[in-house]
Amino acid sequence: MTVPKAKGPRRTRRPVQGDAPDAVVVGSGPNGLAAAVVLARAGLDVELYEAADEVGGGLRSKPLFRDDVVHDICSAVHPMAAASRFFREFDLAARGVDLLLPEISYAHPLDGGRAGLAYRALDATCEGLGPDGPRWRALMEPLITHSRALVDLLLSDQRRPPTDPALPFLLGERVLRHGTPLAGRQFAGPEAGALLAGVAAHVVGPMPTPASAAVGLLLGHLAHGSGWPVVRGGSAAIARALAEDFTAHGGRIHTGRRITDLREFRRSRAVLLDLGPKEFLRIASPFLPAGYRRGLQSFRYGPGAAKVDYLVSVPIPWANPLVGRAGTVHLGGSQAEVFRQETLVSRGVRTDEPFVLVVDPAVADPGRAPGDARPVWAYAHVPNGDDTDPVALVTARIEAYAPGFADTVIEARGISAARMEHYNPNYVGGDIAAGAVTMKQALVRPTLRWNPHSTPLTGVYLCSAATAPGPGVHGMSGYFAALSALRREFGLRNAPSLAPVPGRP
Repeated sequence: MTVPKAKGPRRTRRPVQGDAPDAVVVGSGPNGLAAAVVLARAGLDVELYEAADEVGGGLRSKPLFRDDVVHDICSAVHPMAAASRFFREFDLAARGVDLLLPEISYAHPLDGGRAGLAYRALDATCEGLGPDGPRWRALMEPLITHSRALVDLLLSDQRRPPTDPALPFLLGERVLRHGTPLAGRQFAGPEAGALLAGVAAHVVGPMPTPASAAVGLLLGHLAHGSGWPVVRGGSAAIARALAEDFTAHGGRIHTGRRITDLREFRRSRAVLLDLGPKEFLRIASPFLPAGYRRGLQSFRYGPGAAKVDYLVSVPIPWANPLVGRAGTVHLGGSQAEVFRQETLVSRGVRTDEPFVLVVDPAVADPGRAPGDARPVWAYAHVPNGDDTDPVALVTARIEAYAPGFADTVIEARGISAARMEHYNPNYVGGDIAAGAVTMKQALVRPTLRWNPHSTPLTGVYLCSAATAPGPGVHGMSGYFAALSALRREFGLRNAPSLAPVPGRP
């Protein structure tokens, strides 16, 4: 395919065999797949390489203990897939991917059987929070009103002003109140404070901070809007839909191929890497300018996630039965306890009461629980690189709020934070966010460049969660990197349509 070479600023030339595709994508997580879809839909000849034996990265699902029970291996709940611009245009529903919404998006149980409950319905949430209901409404309702613009701003490439002039004020004052020590003074009762702290803890870092507040506001308001869905049959359905669209537009996928040298693709016009800084350095370090290399080497990683997959005989016996209607459950105690535990873990201190996320996907997808068995998914936040098997630790945390849970466990498999990096090399030390989510690394991710997806090597782009806009199954890092490559390397300035094509996957 012959296309004009885009003009642009002078960059260091990539070390440059035979016929080669126009573009190559390395890594098939949601961002790599998104990038591949965009490039193929633009008419380019594209090949995708994946080190594992199947595509998907954090979107893999498979049976672990029984052939008829599917477990999500990494991501299980997908608020970003329901809200991001890429997936809005890609239209998962039209491709047969069902995003199933529980009545309660997330819950946060407390001692004594109390719990904060984030219903999809804002009215029901506020009613359940009693005296704090009006405060919760005042916090969330304006964000819900401006939701699309808010999502597009926070899931942007951080180079453009907001399209909605109200957003800086709405975000600024809320981040100030909930991302500083003022956070402990915003609610009268324990439920509302814990409810917001639990969702903010998805930042996986010290709390409270402006970054944790921004994450809490983004995910928190979506709980009352497009929701926190699980995927019917497992998260891998999203990866399959992306891969099917890519191959339907001429793309070719190579699995079981771990790339060891960037020069393998020296004749392709564009190379997009769904790799973190550590992996990029592994395949390209000798060719990178010293300053840029030092920038990547100084990239910070956050705490790790230790995963437990359970096969259980019955639904989790929560002390508060309403918690059992939530798709996601946060275990961390009071707001102050969540702040303390997350801050300690971010400092490398292992505790006996870590913050834990629990998902029972069959709450929204009953087909995941055939007969007398159902999957339960859980993560604990632990220090980066922690090598402790988490099964006993996580089981004890669930048992504290669901007495008798241990008796329902048929089988369990633990993966330490250290082992998470073996599953996916982008998860350095078990950091599933592919880099600490701090205010600095939200704006400068992975290094200081006007275009965060470009590199000093001609035609080489980064598109992993280590680039803007950061972690989550949203596809936007891949989307932005692909648009940049189309513009700079091929002179193509119009984004291709992502809508399903009648008669094709």
